[in-house]
Amino acid sequence: RGYDISASFHSLVRKRASCSCLYDTHKALGNGDKALLYLEQLNAVEDSLNTQETAKKLQQMEFQAEARTIQEAHEKEVRQKEKTKNISIIIGGFFLLLAGAFYIRWRYVRKSKASIQIEKERSENLLLNILPEEIARELKEKGKADARDFEMVSILFTDFKDFTEQGSRLSAAELVNEINYCFEAFDAIVEKYGIEKIKTIGDAYMAAGGLPVPSDDSVKKTVLAALEMQEFISKRKSETDAGSNHAFDMRAGIHTGPVVAGIVGVKKFQYDIWGDTVNTASRVESSGQAGLVNISQTTFELLKDDPDFTFQSRGKIETKGKGEMEMYFVSKARV
Repeated sequence: RGYDISASFHSLVRKRASCSCLYDTHKALGNGDKALLYLEQLNAVEDSLNTQETAKKLQQMEFQAEARTIQEAHEKEVRQKEKTKNISIIIGGFFLLLAGAFYIRWRYVRKSKASIQIEKERSENLLLNILPEEIARELKEKGKADARDFEMVSILFTDFKDFTEQGSRLSAAELVNEINYCFEAFDAIVEKYGIEKIKTIGDAYMAAGGLPVPSDDSVKKTVLAALEMQEFISKRKSETDAGSNHAFDMRAGIHTGPVVAGIVGVKKFQYDIWGDTVNTASRVESSGQAGLVNISQTTFELLKDDPDFTFQSRGKIETKGKGEMEMYFVSKARV
């Protein structure tokens, strides 16, 4: 019955137990044929069980191998992802460093360009402080500036009366400060009227109208500049305390004529003018009177019909190296 039950359930383990029990029973009863039959079945069941166990082990081994393959593939994938991640981090870091380097370089270049531009502008401003704009442009473009002839230039000279005597009453610092204060005002005046400052020599201030760009009203503008300079000096004198030695009286003189203008020197550029007109203008200035603007006959002839001015003839004035010269005091016409 146990044998039949094991057969119906297809249980090899139970069948093996039943066959073993029946084999032992028939063997003990002396039923050789029956015992042999159940022995053969027992062996067959044992073989089946062994085969089944082997198959099970093989299946288990295959499963384990497949699991290892899957695990290895997974680990390989993880390693690959980690490697890719590391490479991405390295590449990202490299590009970040590269971007940082480019940014630093860009800032350096921009700062350098800005510094160069500032220095360039400073150099140009310094150049424009000593040269007229047109001459400075020609010098930058050609590396030199040719001397030029001008037929109608009004030369203005000013100087302080009794400068040496009055200057001796001031300290060096006070003297320089006062001259600088006046000359700064003169610089603003000549710029206002569009005439060219040439140079200063001690207490003398020299400017010229009609160069480097000639103009029809350069004579008038030069006279207006001289009159405004005298107004400034007069106001400066009235503002100064009576007991102070700071204020000066000033002469101003103008003569008009041809000159040659150009650059002198190669290290310290200086725009200068030459000709008898310059010498004559200096004589006209030194022959003038403090507080007034003295002009030559030539300058007078160019302005005598201008209603903005009034003139006072001084007659012939003896001048050093020039003999007698007709001169005039000029002032603004009363409204």
